[in-house]
Amino acid sequence: MTETSTNRVDWAALWASGDLARFCFISLGILLHATNETMVATIMPAMVGELAGVQLVGWSLAIYELGAIVAGAAAGRLVSFVALRTNMVVAALLYAAGALVCATAPSMPLFLTGRLIEGFGGGALVSLAFVSVERLFPRAIWPQLFGVMSAIWGVAAFSGPMLGALMAEFLSWRWAFGMFTLGGTTMALASFIVLDTPGATRPQSIVGKLPPFPFAALGCLAVAVVLIALAGVDIALLRSSLLLALGLIGLALFVRIDALKPRSRLFPSRLFSWRSPVGSGMTMVAAFSVATCSFGVYGPLLLTSLHDIPLLTTGYIIAAESIAWSILSILVANAPPERERLIITGGAVMIAAGIAGFAYTVPLGSIPLILLCALLQGGGFGIAWPFVTRVIVASARADEQTIASAAVPTMQRIGYAVGAALAGIIANASGFSDGLDREAAANVASWLFLAFVPLGILGCLAALRISVATDRPQEAVT
Repeated sequence: MTETSTNRVDWAALWASGDLARFCFISLGILLHATNETMVATIMPAMVGELAGVQLVGWSLAIYELGAIVAGAAAGRLVSFVALRTNMVVAALLYAAGALVCATAPSMPLFLTGRLIEGFGGGALVSLAFVSVERLFPRAIWPQLFGVMSAIWGVAAFSGPMLGALMAEFLSWRWAFGMFTLGGTTMALASFIVLDTPGATRPQSIVGKLPPFPFAALGCLAVAVVLIALAGVDIALLRSSLLLALGLIGLALFVRIDALKPRSRLFPSRLFSWRSPVGSGMTMVAAFSVATCSFGVYGPLLLTSLHDIPLLTTGYIIAAESIAWSILSILVANAPPERERLIITGGAVMIAAGIAGFAYTVPLGSIPLILLCALLQGGGFGIAWPFVTRVIVASARADEQTIASAAVPTMQRIGYAVGAALAGIIANASGFSDGLDREAAANVASWLFLAFVPLGILGCLAALRISVATDRPQEAVT
């Protein structure tokens, strides 16, 4: 027994049964993925100093997110053919192999290869963690387990930047990836030993016909993001403009292909239609996900290059953004429904203010003001995101609510990948294509954040539109 008659979890019994130990090891995959994802920004200055290739900095996040998106979509389907334990072991080994390539990379292109492999492994580990909860644990304790997973994300968002800063400051950035190599290997071994239940060692039984895998849509997405990222390498007006245009067309084609494949769809119908809360909400998610990448990818590099701010300080700033997200999300969790629309709009304004504020504070180098912008951006996400997600799911058609619930984090990852690629174009066009020096960093800092202010405004308009749309009858907007 792992629960009492009052549906409260008996954690002691859960531990005695071995289920809690299994859950801890499963959650290690989330910790590895999320910590790695947030760590790279603070080791970037040290890494670029050794490997060069500042022109490819934006790729470090874009390529990782692409791998995570594809692997995350695939992992949930693979358990129907291959045992969960086998999937876990392979994903963890992929993650460890990617981290090892990063740790030993002699050049930036090889480092990016490792990041792609890491993304495949990390994205699969996260997807499999959620599948594991559904398959291995009683339904009555799912809310508690998912709550623990959310807490793990918060810990990782805080610890990732700090880990990167500490490693780069006192050892070497390569040691950080060495630790993830060890962590991935440990995860693989633990998965093989601990996941020994029938539900983990046998493929999932298929009821009916398995939904097809969205090969065409994800392939189009991958090509589109790579084209956008390529547009930022060796900036040339005609070539870069053509690649950027092709990449944006590819993104539109990705959305179109996804809409035409209802059985493998990643997103709900009428994805960006502002006539419904679903469309305006997804617009808000997409706009802010793209617009907020700049500081996470380039912030520490700019601050150390321009103002000689220590990596540890930049780590604290990025960690503070994550803490603000977690704390404000908890504080507004029990807000009454009638304040939901006001909270979403307020959060959107905070995010947009943070984006615009970075355009002034990063070139200035004022740590208190930069910290304020980070708190605004993180806090805005914290108070708006839970309610935006709820509105999107609640407003979706009944047969698309499951798709809608998964669509928000998927769109967020796609936004991060596209945003990192676009940030690379802006940074290289502003001066990084000629190398990393103080003059180039000053020019990049002036343009990198201003360029995303229009998307911040779009996000705010979408948030206001959510308020208008939710005033209309449900039947009229779905």
